[in-house]
Amino acid sequence: MDNKEKKAIEKNFEKTLKDKKKQKYVLRLYVTGANRKSQAAIENLHKITDEYLEGRYELEVIDIYQQPDMIKRDQIIAAPTLIKKLPLPIRKIIGDLSDKKRVLARLELLEKK
Repeated sequence: MDNKEKKAIEKNFEKTLKDKKKQKYVLRLYVTGANRKSQAAIENLHKITDEYLEGRYELEVIDIYQQPDMIKRDQIIAAPTLIKKLPLPIRKIIGDLSDKKRVLARLELLEKK
């Protein structure tokens, strides 16, 4: 590989990274009422979105007690469950989202070393 090819690859890689940082995220959080785990999931998700996705996400919080028909659509088996609809691939994270590193990895927001 010559120097010109290496520079083209580096430029393409840098552009891909910039584009990824501009991607819009579509998230859906399923909760069960206002219990402790649901509230923790909402708070933890807001901390993550404020820090890593400011201005580039849509979040829909769905209380499965209020909208039970929604659990079939997204095949929800436990709550709280966070679904990342976009960017693809779709990801599901079950729990109160307190393990920040795990959540960031599943949302593909961690920088790979």
